[in-house]
Amino acid sequence: MSDLFLDLSTNPTTRQLIKKSGLPIPTPEPLERADGPMEERPLDGRAVVACCPHNSTATGALAEMLARAGASTTVVGDPKALVPFKKPGEAFGRPAVHAGWDTTPEGRGTYALVFDATAATDLTALDDLYRFFHAWLPGLRRSGRVVVLGPVESSAKGAESHAAAMALDGFTRSIAKEIGRTGATANLVRVERGAESRLAPVLRFLLSPHSAFVTAQPITVTKDVREATRVPTTRLLDKKVALVTGAARGIGEATAELLSAEGAHVVCLDRPDDDLPLSQVARNVGGTVLLADMAAEGTPAQVAEFLREKFGGVDIVVHNAGITRDKTLARMGEAQWQQALDVNLRGVLRVTEALLPKGIRDEGRIVCLSSVAGIAGNLGQTNYAASKAGVVGLVRGWAGPAAKRGIAVNAVAPGFIETRLTRAIPLMIREGGRRLSALGQGGLPEDVAQAIGFLSSPGAHGITGQVLRVCGGALIGA
Repeated sequence: MSDLFLDLSTNPTTRQLIKKSGLPIPTPEPLERADGPMEERPLDGRAVVACCPHNSTATGALAEMLARAGASTTVVGDPKALVPFKKPGEAFGRPAVHAGWDTTPEGRGTYALVFDATAATDLTALDDLYRFFHAWLPGLRRSGRVVVLGPVESSAKGAESHAAAMALDGFTRSIAKEIGRTGATANLVRVERGAESRLAPVLRFLLSPHSAFVTAQPITVTKDVREATRVPTTRLLDKKVALVTGAARGIGEATAELLSAEGAHVVCLDRPDDDLPLSQVARNVGGTVLLADMAAEGTPAQVAEFLREKFGGVDIVVHNAGITRDKTLARMGEAQWQQALDVNLRGVLRVTEALLPKGIRDEGRIVCLSSVAGIAGNLGQTNYAASKAGVVGLVRGWAGPAAKRGIAVNAVAPGFIETRLTRAIPLMIREGGRRLSALGQGGLPEDVAQAIGFLSSPGAHGITGQVLRVCGGALIGA
């Protein structure tokens, strides 16, 4: 079942009639999404940047990334801030230009707004934050991008420095809700000192159409995981071997397709009962079928042996397999409780721990599917929520030890995604799930796959032990 209001909003006449009617119905903006793998130049249009103060150590990585990724750059504020942008812009034939604080945009032609506050140490940075966005936000085009860069709070010295760092979080989440009605997104990236060289791939993802359903999210770039040997800008997973569980349909199928398009050979795992659809997915992506039940005791050894004998190991593990067994706790039988935990949590634990010692190669990636419902809790889903929140605990527990081998471990927490499971939700609840977000609509399996694809790539070496919500900026929840 499609999203009726989203379908109607693609018709300009219908959209205007809904708005003029005064009905309290949001008309969501169709999102500009990427179709397939990462491109060499995923950014299309003008990026307007302010660096305050202008001597940020992140500026060089930002300037190089914008020019290389296809953006034309305008630098606002102190003329000295233009200097790091000159050489990269000229090298790629897109010279950066300067604009004063009092400059205002002409029309809505700005693709991205980036405010670099990584060097901010006091509250004066917030005044510049206001000046920049007050002037330039009206010029942001539909499906545009906003990224605020800030310091990690642990580096703050004194109460005022802590306040400045945390203020960026509330500001960015609020901006996301203001611009969501136009299909635009806003995210905060905190950068640990010394981790600036890992920033570019994160920005390429967040500023591109590949992050269409990721908004109001904080991401921290750290030095925890050793730097990747090579960070490609296209064919991100070339010659990698990826295991995707629950690959027969939905998010798993979309993930298998994207990882394959990025160059990986995908091992598609699902239950023996799903042999037919799983085989079709594997054929479509040129992958390999592996039939196994994540809840079965023998599955961890089976998976580890299969990957070792067939491929000599694995580079990427995506734990997507999951089930729901919804009942209020008083009516939930023990079997329903155990089934949800066995597949969603215990299976993830057992398979990963069977692979971590020798099965996952150095500089590998582990991505586990959590859920906004698991983080925030949900009526009739104590088993599901416990399992999905438990996955976050696994990710945090594995991140430190795995980092020594260059392995990054993260979770993706989808919000309302248009799948066969959400199609079974009663109409009014389904509509609430769609509308109660900054973007005013549900996401697609491809949106989650794009986030998984980024976290599976070498360029995610600055991110580990974190949860990336792909929820369109859900208004309710953690």
